[in-house]
Amino acid sequence: MSNSVDISGVILGKKSPQAIAPAVVAQIKTLLGREPRGLETVEVVDYQGAPSVIRVASLVDDKPFPTMYWLVDKQLNYRIDQLEAGGLIARMQQMIDADESLQSAMIHDHQQFILRRESHMSKAIKQRLIDQDYFDPLQRRGIGGIANFTRIRCLHTYYASHLVNPNTIGSWLDKEYL
Repeated sequence: MSNSVDISGVILGKKSPQAIAPAVVAQIKTLLGREPRGLETVEVVDYQGAPSVIRVASLVDDKPFPTMYWLVDKQLNYRIDQLEAGGLIARMQQMIDADESLQSAMIHDHQQFILRRESHMSKAIKQRLIDQDYFDPLQRRGIGGIANFTRIRCLHTYYASHLVNPNTIGSWLDKEYL
């Protein structure tokens, strides 16, 4: 089951998220510093009920949008910003490059993410992606829209995805850094 919750804490189904209250949309706008585009639901909230991870549509403004989960929690974003600025991506990547089991786990995480993304697509969005010849290329993009499934490009996208469905990089961050 998904970690999707509305502001009252009711668990939402994967296929039928409830409308997001205007006050929650306003919170998200403040957290992002802009209007949320393609917003579908709040997937994870913090201990106070504030949005931590949002899910956006796979088609936004009639263009493919491969990054399904967005980390909107300011404290987590700042902590991950600091880790990235300190060179953590390069250090982690060196370890991944030397470890086939980590590479295999990451490939599996991306494959699962692609299946989840498709499961959240409405029939209309999927058909529009197919009609525009975007569906197949999107199916080759994993967490954060990355094409090389053994590379790290952005820890924020891995961690947002991890908070919804645990993944290798997010678990590593939890265990060692956060």
